[in-house]
Amino acid sequence: MAKPCDSSHHGVVDNSSNGSQARREEAGKLGPSWYFSRREIEENSPSRRDGIDLKKESSIRKLYCKFLQELGMALKMPQVTIATAMVFCHRFYLRQSLAKNDRRIIATVCIFLAGKVEETPKPLKDVIVVSYGIINKNDPKASQRIKQQKEIYDKQKELILLGERVVLVTLGFDLNINHAYKPLVEAIRRFNIDKRSPLPQVAWNFVNDGLRTSLCLQFEPHHIAAGAIYLAAKFLKVNLPSDGDKIWWQDFDVTPRQLEDCSSKFLRLI
Repeated sequence: MAKPCDSSHHGVVDNSSNGSQARREEAGKLGPSWYFSRREIEENSPSRRDGIDLKKESSIRKLYCKFLQELGMALKMPQVTIATAMVFCHRFYLRQSLAKNDRRIIATVCIFLAGKVEETPKPLKDVIVVSYGIINKNDPKASQRIKQQKEIYDKQKELILLGERVVLVTLGFDLNINHAYKPLVEAIRRFNIDKRSPLPQVAWNFVNDGLRTSLCLQFEPHHIAAGAIYLAAKFLKVNLPSDGDKIWWQDFDVTPRQLEDCSSKFLRLI
């Protein structure tokens, strides 16, 4: 069986009885929480035990996020829906190996699920056809082929429906996702930032860039929002407001250590 990092492979999820048992064991290993230290994430990665080192795992993570961004935009989905799909993927691979679950099939499943969760659904057929076209972007006839040849479409549909079951079980059917966008926007309004200031856009860009890392597995959304604002202000040399003895970041219920940790992770993206 080809591995998911093999670009010639169009997607297989391990559906054997042994694979299903192993999947349940992996899903329970880290417990019910979705937030872990960087060390826990890196040392307990199922992909590591299958020979995928940290550098390669980080590279593949960015690849499936790039695929999700392209797929979501092609399907005309909102950025929040795309972001939800990215978090689903990160959570899935926190508990399952990249070596055993094709990243493009899992990503396609996640965008399909995210559309339903965020109430911006797309027909399964559209998702399958567009995904197949992007996977085979070097073949100009791919999109027409899957539309015209029923056996190709049925095979992709089977993979996506199988993948959907695997993702749902791995996530424990927990599809409730909160993003840093909301606390970020609320803070910008609360701070009365000048509308002409580039700070909101720079902070928003930091949040988007952070989605391509394991940041959402380490910090809660309001901590990520605080880190994005802090770095945007530092980058632009903007002073953030204070109210007497109250410092701006206290509005985010974040400690100085958490803000420092989150900010340092952002800095590694630049």
